[in-house]
Amino acid sequence: MPYELPDFYLPYPPRLNPHVETARAHTRAWAARMGFFDNPDIWTPADLEAHDYGLMCAYTHPDCSATELDLITDWYVWVFFFDDHFLHAFKRTKDLRGGQVYLDQLDLFMADDPPEPTNPVELGLKDLWARTVPAMTDAWRRRFVTVTRDLTQESMWELFHIDSGLVSNPIEYIEERRKVGGAPWSACLVEHAAGAELPARVAGSRPIRVLTETFSDAVHLRNDLFSYQREVVAEGELSNSVLVCENFFGCGTQQGVEITNDMITSRLHQFEHTALTELPALLAEHALAPHEQDRVLRYVKGLQDWQAGGHAWHLASSRYTKARRERGPLNVSPAHVKSGLRNFTYRPFSETTVRLPHFPMPFTVRDNPHLDRARAHNQRWCVEMGFTTALPGLPSTALWTEGQVKGFDLALCASGLAPDVGAEALELATDWLAWGTYADDYYPKVFGGGHDLTGAKLSNRRLCALMPVDLVPLTLPVNAMERGLADLWARTATPLPADERRLLHDEIARMLASWEWEIVNLIQNRVPDPVDYIEMRRLTFGTGLTIRLNRLNSPHPLPDALFGTREVLAMTSAAADYACLVNDLYSGQKELQFEGDLHNSVLVMRNFFDCDVDEAVTVVTKLMCARLAEFEHVAANDLPAMLDTRAADDAVRAAVGCYVTGLQDWIAGILRWHEQCSRYSETELRRGSAVRWTQGPTGLGTAFSRIHSLLPIGAP
Repeated sequence: MPYELPDFYLPYPPRLNPHVETARAHTRAWAARMGFFDNPDIWTPADLEAHDYGLMCAYTHPDCSATELDLITDWYVWVFFFDDHFLHAFKRTKDLRGGQVYLDQLDLFMADDPPEPTNPVELGLKDLWARTVPAMTDAWRRRFVTVTRDLTQESMWELFHIDSGLVSNPIEYIEERRKVGGAPWSACLVEHAAGAELPARVAGSRPIRVLTETFSDAVHLRNDLFSYQREVVAEGELSNSVLVCENFFGCGTQQGVEITNDMITSRLHQFEHTALTELPALLAEHALAPHEQDRVLRYVKGLQDWQAGGHAWHLASSRYTKARRERGPLNVSPAHVKSGLRNFTYRPFSETTVRLPHFPMPFTVRDNPHLDRARAHNQRWCVEMGFTTALPGLPSTALWTEGQVKGFDLALCASGLAPDVGAEALELATDWLAWGTYADDYYPKVFGGGHDLTGAKLSNRRLCALMPVDLVPLTLPVNAMERGLADLWARTATPLPADERRLLHDEIARMLASWEWEIVNLIQNRVPDPVDYIEMRRLTFGTGLTIRLNRLNSPHPLPDALFGTREVLAMTSAAADYACLVNDLYSGQKELQFEGDLHNSVLVMRNFFDCDVDEAVTVVTKLMCARLAEFEHVAANDLPAMLDTRAADDAVRAAVGCYVTGLQDWIAGILRWHEQCSRYSETELRRGSAVRWTQGPTGLGTAFSRIHSLLPIGAP
């Protein structure tokens, strides 16, 4: 269907590298030497001239030297040739087995001793690898191997979708597009071209990750808008955001274009927000030296240059759809500004009524026979830990009451999640759920209400110190939250080997850090970007901790090598998103109206689409159902195919089957708990609203900071 390109947000001006002609001439000769023109059905010299990758790289890397620009241009010529070569050999023929063998062979050329090439793609990769990696550290090399492998291996994801005829849901598409689309790979090359290799100790941090991912998403979604006609209409591909929107929202092509463009704008706003608010704190907290800070900032500038230059190249290249009306090199319209400001204008505690939808549930809840024992135990444990005791500074107010502990019935949740474990293991699982729920209430009320990020950070440092990997305590607990975690750590970690204790420690630390992100948003009164929200929601919900604990309890633990596969990760994320979105729908009124929170997908979708609550609930429900359908599809189709490809034995298949059953129990159990517990009932919400937790800057959170700054904190 014909469509018009949208009003792009273009906050950075494109600049052209003066060595563009040198790069064009060099890469023509290089492509010929590599054999890229041997099969005219794939590429001819005229195709390369028309696509003009020399111009693209001159736009996206405007400041590098002529030699560096030659190298970067060759990399992009290689990756586009790879894409077209793979399309010709495997996508059009839908040869899944042959495609996997081809991709596995490419991995061998990212090494110091590669085999002899058998085709032009392998020859090109061998040449480029030898010219690229000597200038960089081992840490960068490992990251570049990962993103290059993602870029090549995830072509199978596109092939699976063409073979199955399925169109992705929006969440799945964004995640997989990052890998197969290549922008994280481009970001690594920005480090090389700009002399901006990221210091290893911050390369994996949230601010750097978000900068890279927002860059990647904007690049990919922009490409989707320009390439829809070529990829979807002409080539029959299903991996395009416009098509995803058409299918998911039931809309026409032009509306799919506008939704995609709104997401580009949102992701660019997130990039800018992260660079201006999160990056300075990262540089200070890790005490980066001036030359290290310079490299980080040049990396950010390099990503901005790529955004601007990539757009300019899309307008010039014959490979893509042309704009009917071209805008200037800069384009920041009132609509772009308004969409960014809307994130900061929500009024907390606004009246919110969430009409619960129908929740599809293909799985049956299985209860643990020790449920009643776990209920009685958890009631005692919560009281012993102090969850029902008044908080310091507020002598008449406890965060929870004994009646609430009973009504929340977290043993019921644990029973559904872990129906096959023994009595003591169920008690432990229930206590973990109680502690996580208590802490989830504690942080926004104590630190968010008091706008006390320092208090939250100090609390996290102390909580990490209460989880010693060597089991030697570094500090003593001083409040209910700390007592609960110290007790749980001792009961859980003591029987584990040191490496498992480290993994468990790190999962909890990631969850704690995600709560800091929530506190920052509350201080800024900022409604999150939709993609950032979905991905952070898994952390704030404790998904990693839940999965880790379930794997520890499994009679057939899933091997780490399988846990890291595309199929298992996709299935796990889909299950987690279903659980998170169920929670958001049930807790919408509690969080938005009674607690003044901002972290709920109903609000996030309402803000992004500028719609009412009912429309936002519809979008959230569709996402929830789509993620459940994806879970079922991966479990029934992709997972068995992966096991067959690996020739998995009975023991491996039993471990995978056990893991899938555990996720099904989680999905069914979490929904049943929301349906039956009192935590989200109108009566409970009205009771809790009698106390408004909105301490000012001298409130409870700041008092916590002052007290705990005097307490000893050892390194975790």
